[in-house]
Amino acid sequence: MRALNTITKLAPKLAPKLAPKLAQAASARNAMRATRAQTLGKIGTMVRLAACGAALAVVAACHGLPEKTDETAAWNNNKLYTEAQDALSGGDWGKCAKYFEALQGRDPFGHFAQQAQINVAYCDWKDNENDAADQAINRFIQLHPDHPDVAYAYYLKGMIHFNDDLGLFGRFSGQDMSERDPKSLRESYDAFKVVVDKYPQSKYAPDAAQRMRYIVNALASHEVHAADYYYRRGAYVAAINRAQLAIQEYKSAPAIEDALHIMILSYQKLDQPQLAEDTRRVLAGTFPDSPYITGHARPTKEDKSWWQIW
Repeated sequence: MRALNTITKLAPKLAPKLAPKLAQAASARNAMRATRAQTLGKIGTMVRLAACGAALAVVAACHGLPEKTDETAAWNNNKLYTEAQDALSGGDWGKCAKYFEALQGRDPFGHFAQQAQINVAYCDWKDNENDAADQAINRFIQLHPDHPDVAYAYYLKGMIHFNDDLGLFGRFSGQDMSERDPKSLRESYDAFKVVVDKYPQSKYAPDAAQRMRYIVNALASHEVHAADYYYRRGAYVAAINRAQLAIQEYKSAPAIEDALHIMILSYQKLDQPQLAEDTRRVLAGTFPDSPYITGHARPTKEDKSWWQIW
């Protein structure tokens, strides 16, 4: 308390002496603040100038790039068609589709237009652009239902959907088509059926018929895969229903052998011995050499083509 009183008494005497020093210190602080602000302002200006310079350099560089030109602009239709055909023959599917599309746009009712429409679909399909290929071939079929090549158009549509289920990598991985969504296979079957039914004398009909047989078995196998899925999870009634669906819709498909076997196993699990025995007799009468009946593996046939599955 005494020290506080002493300071209070001395304050009036010290104030005149301290005032100049305090003013000098305040002036120095203000000068430092001004210098710092000036320095920061200069740095900010330099940064802005550098940014503007960089932006101008980018703009200048962009303007300096060569503009993308259409190499076909100066070609007449004959040259464009020739170049497109060369791209097709050389397997350059992207360029092939591009040139034929350009030919269609340039002269939609000209001499080359109809063939160009088919070739666009083919090149897109070979380039694994199946959606674009399907749109192109559908457009051709709608516009030219009586065209001499309409049988080929339907055949190409069937081919587009025949592999569409598998996608680009599925084709090379050995993936079973029957394990995938059958929607595209059904569209493929319908297109091939038009070829076989309406154009039986066309050169595409025999191959279309073979692929139809393959698709039938793939669709039957799809149902059998579902039946097997339910059986392995103990849903025996559901397994029987899916197996019966396969039998009803695809009577002659080889996969019916497996469908009948799943039904036998499911009836046994449900304690239905009579139904299991009845199904076994059907299996024996339909597939007498079935491993499920003989207990021995069926001999494999060598040199069997992919479509010879019945």
